[in-house]
Amino acid sequence: MARTLLYLVRHGEQDPAADHDPDGGLSPLGREQADRLGKRLSTVPFDVVHHSPSARAAETAEIVGGHLPLVPRHGCDLVVDRTPVPSPERLGVYPQRWHAWFDGVPADERDEDAVALRAAVDGLGVTGERDRHELLITHNFVIGWFVRHVLDAPEWRWLGLNQANCGITVVQWDSERPPALVSFNDVGHL
Repeated sequence: MARTLLYLVRHGEQDPAADHDPDGGLSPLGREQADRLGKRLSTVPFDVVHHSPSARAAETAEIVGGHLPLVPRHGCDLVVDRTPVPSPERLGVYPQRWHAWFDGVPADERDEDAVALRAAVDGLGVTGERDRHELLITHNFVIGWFVRHVLDAPEWRWLGLNQANCGITVVQWDSERPPALVSFNDVGHL
């Protein structure tokens, strides 16, 4: 029975001067969070580290990678900062109170009907012939989508799942069982 454990981590705190600029790096606190995260995860037998190409995620991965020197890491388009927004015909699936909020989602983060996030789950949430441990350094809504998926929650339920910077969420795929949430937003190392 093979299983896949995905460790989903939100990047460290972004430098406030960057004001959500995807090219903005980490604050001093964000670098400290990433270092503590790396120490916490240093004994996990990771196969690979996937990280969002954003500067804050790449910098987090670089710091964490210092504690995982033999684990390959790479920028991964599957874990890019995305916001799953409903298409006009699917808007009714979401609670009315969120409809106006979707209008403010930046164009470069919009993932209509979660097409890209569904592909991320399909591509990463699989089992093979052997156990896998993979670290994904990504963004809040991406993690929320994975959690929503493994809990088989309504499509809109990613909303309101807030992941702390460098908090650890673990989801598991098992060849003989449905996917499961192992832990959510563990911040004991911070």
